[in-house]
Amino acid sequence: MSTLVLGAGLIGNLTATQLLDRGEVVVLADLSMPHLAHKDADRLTKVRLNITDYSALMDTVSKHGVRRIVHTAALLSSAIRQDPLLGIHVNVMGTANVIECARKMALQRVVLASSTTLAYNTFGNHGPQSIEEDVPMRLLSERPASIYAATKLAGEQLALLYNDLYGVDTVSLRYGAVIGGDMEHPTSVPGRLMKSLVQSARNNQTCNLEDPLFIWGGREEFVDARDCASANVCALFSTHLKQRVYNIASGEWFTLREFVQTMQQVLPQLQVKFTSEPEFGFAGFPHQRPSPSNIEAAKLELSFQTSHSLKETMAFWCGIGKK
Repeated sequence: MSTLVLGAGLIGNLTATQLLDRGEVVVLADLSMPHLAHKDADRLTKVRLNITDYSALMDTVSKHGVRRIVHTAALLSSAIRQDPLLGIHVNVMGTANVIECARKMALQRVVLASSTTLAYNTFGNHGPQSIEEDVPMRLLSERPASIYAATKLAGEQLALLYNDLYGVDTVSLRYGAVIGGDMEHPTSVPGRLMKSLVQSARNNQTCNLEDPLFIWGGREEFVDARDCASANVCALFSTHLKQRVYNIASGEWFTLREFVQTMQQVLPQLQVKFTSEPEFGFAGFPHQRPSPSNIEAAKLELSFQTSHSLKETMAFWCGIGKK
């Protein structure tokens, strides 16, 4: 029996590593051949796989005795802006392939990586209570604000329907703004912001925060990529699932100044010049976050809580903490 981890990016690799550390047999698959190394290499199989190729996915599951899947493979917003049709094909049809494969092969569970950004456009009419998974959403005026977020919502809905109609055991995890990975070639907005801050500190230059993607009004929540991987593992093995969609966050939220001040605790030489606080929220979304995400369901049903503070996260991924 093995677990298939789809996507050998940051969270996929971390998930595979944590599973191997537990003694699990892992198949790690990506469009290009994964490069993950682990001390227990005999329990790790690396496969080149395109999730839009349904037949190849079915063959991989059958050949390697896969019983569970963690699906992290996706195109992010920046890549989707360059090729929207490819992003929809990978994120929606790829996810549909994974869930249909689970149905046909009677797999034990599928865990899907989702995102809290799918609900960002509901913030303007949300009260001060924590952001619940079943957030009220007007289908037109509060639709997802990006193609990426729309694909994640589509994936969640397909997963829930396959559970309702066919009994496929699915779990969707909505990650907060993820911090982690290579600071030299970041792909996420938090990663690009961190790179800008780190480079300025190391070059003894003042960082001018002017890019609208890097500044926000109000507060935003962040999560360490290692915690996202831990949530994936918890979701794979939990026996108490009811809600099937969960927020993965710390319950804390930060203003831009608090974010920078935390980074200055890690890099004391960092100097930042702020512009006036904008009216929009994180990453250019139109509404400021009214509260952190509700994380009670993840605690109760997944037995999951984040382990890393924002300061610990920054230090680790900046190379100051021990990797």
